[in-house]
Amino acid sequence: MASKPVQVGAPRAWQRMLSGRRLDLLHPSPLDVEIEDIAHGLARVARWNGQTHGDHAFSVAQHVLVVEDITFALNPGWRQAWRRASLLHDAPEYVIGDLISPFKAAVGLDYKAFEYRLLSAIHRRFEVPDPLPAEITKAIKDADTMAAYFEATALAGFAVEEAERFFGKPKLPERLSRELQALTPMPASRAQAVLLERFRGISEA
Repeated sequence: MASKPVQVGAPRAWQRMLSGRRLDLLHPSPLDVEIEDIAHGLARVARWNGQTHGDHAFSVAQHVLVVEDITFALNPGWRQAWRRASLLHDAPEYVIGDLISPFKAAVGLDYKAFEYRLLSAIHRRFEVPDPLPAEITKAIKDADTMAAYFEATALAGFAVEEAERFFGKPKLPERLSRELQALTPMPASRAQAVLLERFRGISEA
C-alpha cells in the first residue's frame, strides 16, 4: 500500500526513506516501515557517538546483531517473534539516531514516548506482540547491557574494572564471550547486509 499523500502547507513531520516511503514521525504507520530502510539507517548510525577504535564506526546495526547473538545463546528456545524483537530493539534509531543515555535522561519522558511510539509501529509491522511480555523485555535489556560491556572494553576505551562497574560482568558461554572480546567494526555495507540476512533467516526459520 502506498504512503498517504502529504497535505500541502502542513508542517513537515515526515522523513522520506530510500524505499520511497514517507514515515510520519509523529504518527508512524506500520505500512511505512520497511526492514531495508531500517538496516540501511542503522548501519550508518554510530554507537558511542563514534568514539570507538577501528577504521569504521561501530554501528547500531552491528550492535543489534550482538544483542541477538546473546539473547539466542541464552534463550535457544525463543520463538521467532522474540528473536525479531531482540534484533529490532534499537530499530527506532534508524530515524532518531543513537542518543547516548545521559542525553536521553536530560531530554526526559517526551523523548521516550516518541521512541516507544515508533517502536510500536515497527513491532506491528513485523508481527511482534506490542507491548512485549515483561520477561522478554528484561531479557533483551540484560543482553543489551552485556553487549555494552563488550563494546566498552573492546572498542570504546573502557578498562575492565570500569566497564564492570557500569555494566556488570557478563555471564555468557565461553565461545561467545571470546568472540565478543574481539569485536571489530564492520563497514556499513557489510553490517547492513548481515542485518538483513539475519532478519530474513529468523523469519524463515
